[in-house]
Amino acid sequence: MLEIKQLNQYYGESHTLWDIDLVVPMGKCSCLMGRNGVGKTTLLDVIMGLLPSRSGHIYFEGKDITKLSAERRAGLGIGYVPQGRQIFPLLTVRENLEIGLGKGRTKRKTIPDLVFSLFPVLKEMLHRRGGDLSGGQQQQLAIGRALVLDPSLLILDEPTEGIQPNIVQEIGDIINRLKNDMGMTVLLVEQKLPFARAVADGFTIVDRGRSVATGKIEALDKKLIREYLTV
Repeated sequence: MLEIKQLNQYYGESHTLWDIDLVVPMGKCSCLMGRNGVGKTTLLDVIMGLLPSRSGHIYFEGKDITKLSAERRAGLGIGYVPQGRQIFPLLTVRENLEIGLGKGRTKRKTIPDLVFSLFPVLKEMLHRRGGDLSGGQQQQLAIGRALVLDPSLLILDEPTEGIQPNIVQEIGDIINRLKNDMGMTVLLVEQKLPFARAVADGFTIVDRGRSVATGKIEALDKKLIREYLTV
């Protein structure tokens, strides 16, 4: 589904990503892990075309998308939920959701029923401004906005950050439903180990801009956690 080969990225003269390799299999949830500041969000921004890469390649469904714009990548079926949600606080829930209409693979003209099936609270709050929602509701709105694109790949950057436990559980259930029932591929950045173990099939650990370990989630052992994840 998504394959990254020998990716390098720079901020000015600062080398931030070093020869990154990453494979996200179709229909699976892959978890990108690592301590704060090691390059996880930078990597997601490069995947989405929000930051340029210096060298290397990004393949999506077998097509080299390394030079494509962020808009064209979204149109191919990549949905992105950034860290901090980044909804539009002065727009209503409906307006936030409608922003993605016409931009995804299927060029939808109306909000898909799937969004309200997964997040019924959004249907109840269509006319409420995004900034008036709770943190958990805003996260649901951000995921719903990405799903309006009808993505085949959904990228989530720390979706549980600052979210109350009951909504964390709901988000985990939804990721599993999207993956298991709908065949959606998910790339997840997550620091909460119990959550990652509950939803992910595999993991890749990034440390100081390099991919240092990868495998099935069952192989994430105490040694790796102590060396690369424990603060």
